Amino acid sequence: MFDPSKAIQDMLVFGEFGDVNPSVTDSSTYTFMSPDKMKEMFDHEIEGCFLYSRHWNPINKFLSNALAGLENSESAQVTASGMAAISCAILQLCNSGDEMLCSRTVYGGTYALFKNFLAKLGIKVNFINVHDLEVVKQAITPRTKVIYTESISNPLLEVANLPALAEIANQHGLKLVVDNTFSPMIISPLRLGAHVVVHSMTKFINGTSDCVAGCICSDSAFIHQLSDVNMGACMLLGPVLDSTRAASILKNIHSLHLRMKQHSKNALYLAENIEKLGFKIFYPGLPSHPQHELMKQLMNKDFGFSGIVAWDVGNEAKANELMTVMQQQKVGYLAVSLGYFKTLFSAPGSSTSSEIPHDERDKMGLSDGLIRLSVGLDNDIETTFERIKVSLQQVGLLQ
Repeated sequence: MFDPSKAIQDMLVFGEFGDVNPSVTDSSTYTFMSPDKMKEMFDHEIEGCFLYSRHWNPINKFLSNALAGLENSESAQVTASGMAAISCAILQLCNSGDEMLCSRTVYGGTYALFKNFLAKLGIKVNFINVHDLEVVKQAITPRTKVIYTESISNPLLEVANLPALAEIANQHGLKLVVDNTFSPMIISPLRLGAHVVVHSMTKFINGTSDCVAGCICSDSAFIHQLSDVNMGACMLLGPVLDSTRAASILKNIHSLHLRMKQHSKNALYLAENIEKLGFKIFYPGLPSHPQHELMKQLMNKDFGFSGIVAWDVGNEAKANELMTVMQQQKVGYLAVSLGYFKTLFSAPGSSTSSEIPHDERDKMGLSDGLIRLSVGLDNDIETTFERIKVSLQQVGLLQ
């Protein structure tokens, strides 16, 4: 069984002077000893050489290598945001006139990019139920180039059948691109057949809610395409991650295995106990989840079922009332994003999924009363649950 934490742990990375943390290269450009060497670098992008930080810089390269270990890929590219990672990967794979298939349940920003922005570039995206494999097969046309999904969807926590989608993609010469933001270490999409993996490192991978960053993990050929000086999306669109932030993420990634275990342990506890109170809970660690058995087949051992729980309390007004009280009761913070050491909660229908039209949200089962909990690293999750019960009582949802 693949252990992503060991892949990172086994990396030996030293700075120029043997630092236990690689030195931060606070420079936008690098010197050459001769014009011939500079020309050679521009012509061939020599591995291990640096000329300008939009191409590569040492600390970003160190972080990319760690991410390649995390996702068991040949190579990786870091970007300044998760949306930059998605945009660059798709624009490298698709041209005007091409089509994509995308899961109908994805992050709202991804939906807006695919539905509205890519249409301006002549790229058509068809949103489908990727859990119905016959629907996927029937939706493929001669123009289709990509199948796009999230390992665990935002915010309904549906689990994609990655091996089956990969098989369909391979049969039709397509690329399977997977957003693994909700499940780093828990699911390894490339090992399950995916061709490209993207992350918003803003979330679990960094874990401290102090920066925005993303990454793309794939084979070396695709990463080289992304950084090509003439045609590379990452090279020419310029989504450069600041080297200081890259160094910070590289430090945090070494505790990711511990954090994911605790996030998952706490999320499972809350999911089980809130479900016992009679509420509709979406969490792949629960036997009631429709893809619970699939999740157990796909996941790496020891890291749990993810730190995100979705919880339907009926309507938007009640969700807003409850979240306000939960913040007062110190359950966590009313805030978007996820992966922080404190619990964060929001109502996706009026926040992170608001870009998706209401009728589309209804079709996918995304209620206005849905609350998304990014469960924190609480050492005493039982106390957190008691505070949730007090909050429920205050707003009349629990006797």
